[in-house]
Amino acid sequence: MKIGIFTDSFRPYKSGVVRSIESFSSQLTLMGHEVYVFGPDYPNCEKEDRVFRFISIPAPTQPDFTLAIPFSPKLGKTIKELGIDIIHLQSPFLLGRLGLRYAKKYNIPLVFTYHTMYDQYVHYLPIAKNFSKVLMQRWSKDFCNHCDLVITPTEIVQEHIKSSGVEVPVINLSTGIDTKEFEDTDSTWLRKNFGFKDDETILLHIGRLGKEKNVSFLLKAFKEILNHQPKGKLVIVGGGPDLKNLQNTAEDLNIHENVIFTGIIPREQLINAYAGADIFIFASLTETQGLVLCEAKAAGLPVVAVKALGASEMINNGLDGYLTSYSQGQFVEKVLVLMENRELREDMSQRAKESAFEMSSYNQTKKLLNAYKGLLEWKNKYAYINAK
Repeated sequence: MKIGIFTDSFRPYKSGVVRSIESFSSQLTLMGHEVYVFGPDYPNCEKEDRVFRFISIPAPTQPDFTLAIPFSPKLGKTIKELGIDIIHLQSPFLLGRLGLRYAKKYNIPLVFTYHTMYDQYVHYLPIAKNFSKVLMQRWSKDFCNHCDLVITPTEIVQEHIKSSGVEVPVINLSTGIDTKEFEDTDSTWLRKNFGFKDDETILLHIGRLGKEKNVSFLLKAFKEILNHQPKGKLVIVGGGPDLKNLQNTAEDLNIHENVIFTGIIPREQLINAYAGADIFIFASLTETQGLVLCEAKAAGLPVVAVKALGASEMINNGLDGYLTSYSQGQFVEKVLVLMENRELREDMSQRAKESAFEMSSYNQTKKLLNAYKGLLEWKNKYAYINAK
């Protein structure tokens, strides 16, 4: 099978969407299928086989993100020559719209993964945020209804878009993780690299640093945690537009000596950061899945997360972590329970690994492949009936 993926973000940019594309593409390729990515270009971007880059410009509100110009006079010819069987969209915007247009033009089955609650990201727009939120909700619904199949990372998102008026088939399929990445790690790297002592408890957060990730909540909670556990350390991995503001917040809260902002680090170091931490903390209210939660569990980290959207289905409350209300007091309480009970952490660590194994990228890709095959069969049958 030949799959064409149209996405508005791709490496070297770091995001959950990019990780999802990489995870599924890698497994599909190992299973003998051909995956072609149509995405934006970035400065000093390396040329890759089966990756087609569009001329792009820096996003005005996110300098590390580029916006593809959705035009190519050779695209139609390329799609036909490659013999694309399925077009899979990862965004409803620039290249997503382009992929939709060509799928309709050549009658290619069309899949869309609803990665993001797009109406929760209007703070990146310079004006008319309330109007933009309503418009975004309508835009997302209409886009979904132009596709043949919509994939959501969790059931709660599936229910949300169905209730908003999406009428095409919608299935729930989370992004899988490569559990083998977590089999051979250096659990000492984090402590050695940042000089943490053995009796210090390391809390970890990994993710893009944007307002929607709610990292300021974590900093305020951590200040309260330090009042009870002064030997706590917080490591925040990732980059993004809110980095400087968050660093300033840590200074203002007078917790900066206990907070490390690593910026973006290579994948190998990222895996070692997971392996070397004690607890993973997460407060995003907009995450449709929260792939980092699965990766944290694969590394054996118990998680404390605010109960919202994707996190509510990624964490088994009381078994491999805790889900809390959007309350700083309750969040702090659960973190302290884990910090003060090493035996409980170890029990939850084991259950976290077992839970993460069920979310392997291999298993999830097999499910995706079945969805592709089912869609192709339906499309061929539909075409046959119409031709009679």
